[in-house]
Amino acid sequence: MPIPFLRAEWRYLAMLNYRVAPALLEPLVPLGTELDLFDGAVYVSIVGFLFERTRILGIAVPSHVDFEEVNLRFYVRRNVAGEIRRGVVFIRELVPRFAITLTANTLYNEPYRTARMRHVISRESGSLSGVEYSWNVDGEWTTLRAMVTGTPRDLVAGSEEEFITEHYWGYTKQRDGGTIEYRVDHPPWRVWRATAGSLTGNTAAVYGEAFAAALATPPHSVFVADGSAVTVYAPSRIRTSV
Repeated sequence: MPIPFLRAEWRYLAMLNYRVAPALLEPLVPLGTELDLFDGAVYVSIVGFLFERTRILGIAVPSHVDFEEVNLRFYVRRNVAGEIRRGVVFIRELVPRFAITLTANTLYNEPYRTARMRHVISRESGSLSGVEYSWNVDGEWTTLRAMVTGTPRDLVAGSEEEFITEHYWGYTKQRDGGTIEYRVDHPPWRVWRATAGSLTGNTAAVYGEAFAAALATPPHSVFVADGSAVTVYAPSRIRTSV
């Protein structure tokens, strides 16, 4: 049984979601998985959120407890003896702490990169009105924004929000071509449907020209999830018939 590797809280997850051509992602699909579709379409999401109360193997590492993360990700599925495991593959993960990048890159081949980061959580009359996550690469700031109104609502079964948030596995392609798998546990989140969302700045500096072109189009959907406590379990290498 995998052991809990990381425990934390993920809060105020701003999600901008884009429909893209499968050919953009097919070279990145880890061995043993396949692209997961919603309503016949392939998605990438750029997600900004706060890590809080982080513990690694039960230990709070000084200066690595509370911080921002922004990641670009897509969605896959794996059939394990009839059980469909729906998971996430990261294209790039940005954090402001070099030790996190070094550990993740070295041990798990996770595509982390260190950048200066900042965030703004806005409220009006005590209610959330917007979230903003920014990162600085080569002296230039790029910013993800989502503006919301009202109160968060429970996920609707079969909705796009459920598809985006209800992936409880992670898959990472390894240097030798193999794949590792890890489970992420958290309760279902509530979501605010955004009134507006934007991504501005030099996305090509982090994601390359092909993904920058996809991210330059209007997102298909924007929402903010409230988040929760999460547990990320230690990874294991999957077996494939290939």
